[in-house]
Amino acid sequence: MRTLTRKKSDLFEDALKKLQSLVEKLEKGELPLEEAMECFSEGIKTAQFCHGKLEEAENKVRMLLKDQQGEWKPVSFESGRNDADKEN
Repeated sequence: MRTLTRKKSDLFEDALKKLQSLVEKLEKGELPLEEAMECFSEGIKTAQFCHGKLEEAENKVRMLLKDQQGEWKPVSFESGRNDADKEN
């Protein structure tokens, strides 16, 4: 049973492990068609959950980036990464 004290990151990590397991089962190609379809459907739902969590994390990171004047402003990951590369 899951408790409310679990970290949100734990939920993501669990979902990612579940997705990896589902992919491995499907890649073996040994599942009967019905079971493979259920596994595929569960994999799609799990992938959508993981994608949503990654988008949430991206939005939080955007909110936490400062510009050169020290002001908080949203920055895309690509431009944030390029700015960091220019400083190094």
